[in-house]
Amino acid sequence: MLPLQDITVITLEHAIAAPFCTRQLADLGARVIKIERPGVGDFARGYDERVRGLSSHFVWVNRSKESLALDVKQPESADVIERLLAKADVLVQNLAPGAAARLGLSFEALHERFPRLVVCDISGYGNDGPYRDKKAYDLLIQSESGFLSVTGSADEPAKAGCSIADIAAGMYAYTNILAALIERGKTGRGRHIDVSMLESMAEWMSYPMYYSFDGARPPTRSGASHATIYPYGPFEAGDGKTVMLGLQNEREWQVFCDKVLQQPELADDPRFSSNSRRSAARGELRALILGVFAALSIDQVVARLDEARIANAQMNDMADVWAHPQLQARGRWTTVDSPAGPLPALLPPGIGDLAQTRMGAIPALGEHTQAILQELGFPGDPR
Repeated sequence: MLPLQDITVITLEHAIAAPFCTRQLADLGARVIKIERPGVGDFARGYDERVRGLSSHFVWVNRSKESLALDVKQPESADVIERLLAKADVLVQNLAPGAAARLGLSFEALHERFPRLVVCDISGYGNDGPYRDKKAYDLLIQSESGFLSVTGSADEPAKAGCSIADIAAGMYAYTNILAALIERGKTGRGRHIDVSMLESMAEWMSYPMYYSFDGARPPTRSGASHATIYPYGPFEAGDGKTVMLGLQNEREWQVFCDKVLQQPELADDPRFSSNSRRSAARGELRALILGVFAALSIDQVVARLDEARIANAQMNDMADVWAHPQLQARGRWTTVDSPAGPLPALLPPGIGDLAQTRMGAIPALGEHTQAILQELGFPGDPR
């Protein structure tokens, strides 16, 4: 018995934020019925063809769902949606601003008829305010939230390599839905959840915002290095490979000088005698560190860091992550079915084994349409 096995989620979703939220609900056992436009479906299906002809984005966030092909703009679809919602616990949508309300799917329009229904709206800027109707894509929210101002090199900002704003919104939608279901268990009533990508990212930006509180200078862009702690970031070994390391306190600095650099006298050098001084003199200190590392291979550098118990990591590429020994040792990989055949998939974080989650198939467009309509009592396909 999975935690959400008796929960049904209806979702009008596309791209990443809402699908990532509902996939996690499905991971916990919820039945997720994904309503898609006939013939086209979720436009993320067409982002690329990198996974044996399937979209990498779609494969990532849509396992364990049922696909119902339905043109929600057609009048005959209203009865289908009404019957779906009568059996549902949660409605999730990230349609264009105002679209759900025009379809009669706002919380206000539904709550009287379906008082136990939890309604979660995910949008770029929220359901009101002057930015409500602005289009909001992941990169645009990374920019609007200030993320780009502190990410990248001194010369140029850089976006996150994954859909971080969508992920943030999806995570807050997921946790708010779980909380709303717990609340409903106490009150018997569903509630409205309004998740904004901007607000989700602004929450994640709270450290740089507080760092620049009251007009103080914000953190500078510092590439893969930490903006305010040093040494903390990438350093190249003599074989051209890169190690990421991080020091957090003065004890670690002394051990680093002694056991890693093998220059214990540096620990008392006034140029480097505190984190703020090391950060101000990072050019000089970086040259000293690289001078030592130049005579060592990456394995030798990591061995010294591990012996000194200095936090470190190798800078892996995607092939390295596929083969990561820690993921292999902990049995984190399994497979899911798809229209292209079995595909590898990671178990959800926090899940110990397959008995604690559902790893269902990635659906073909409209794969479950007939079965769902028959379940609802329709003799044919209303599309």
